[in-house]
Amino acid sequence: MNKTEVSVIISTYNNPEWLEKVLWSYEFQTFKNFEVVIADDGSDETTKELIQNIQKEVSYPVQHIWHEDNGFQKTIILNKATVAGKSDYLLYTDGDCVARADFIQTHIDNREQGYFLSGGYFKLPMVISKIISKDDIKNQDCFDIDWLKKHGLKNSFKSNKITAKGIKQKLLNRFTPTRATWNGHNASGWKKDILEINGYDERMQYGGEDRELGERLFNMGIKAKQIRYSAICLHLDHERGYVKPEMIEKNKKIRETTKNEKVIRTPFGIERSN
Repeated sequence: MNKTEVSVIISTYNNPEWLEKVLWSYEFQTFKNFEVVIADDGSDETTKELIQNIQKEVSYPVQHIWHEDNGFQKTIILNKATVAGKSDYLLYTDGDCVARADFIQTHIDNREQGYFLSGGYFKLPMVISKIISKDDIKNQDCFDIDWLKKHGLKNSFKSNKITAKGIKQKLLNRFTPTRATWNGHNASGWKKDILEINGYDERMQYGGEDRELGERLFNMGIKAKQIRYSAICLHLDHERGYVKPEMIEKNKKIRETTKNEKVIRTPFGIERSN
């Protein structure tokens, strides 16, 4: 068997209903030479059983990287998953982001040495998140703007993420006012670059922890490409009960240091200096 070209790293925590939809979306990808590495921040047996069951049904290999639940430790489990990834190229996303059929292909087509790729997501309300079925994903109905409107989606400029094709898509990627940043729900880069900066800073909890990794890549001289209108995933709705103001404040200080001191390699990452 040839080496997989890309490892798709999917973070999750106790949301098997959403994770199942996400894992089905990878079964219907046009690009097939990939593995999925699930970075599981301490989910219970229900998630483990789901993964074991779906492994028997999907055509791609799945690694389940798990550690015990000890609060929000996403950066730690992402680093473990990063090391476990068997490919030279890593694509990071979340267990609540359903990928369009061309999602991986878009990342593969745009990858380039010296760059990472910055994608976005298309947010769905809870009512639509709930009704999306395996068949809707297989037939790609849930990525059809008419299907979404029929189920109650309000039209907005953001609908361009779903509808833009060809020249329009390229122009929107080029001229979007949103900066190309490392977004944990939709970003990809070379494994060697991520190892070089020592992965995620494990002191960080929720709030900008993904951006900070991207900021260190920038400090190393890696550039970013914007693909938010071409690499499409649907963000399923959920509560954010784990967000605490002190987490945000702590992360903010770490990011300020990264920026001001032009930090490239965190001492609090995959390899610990102490």
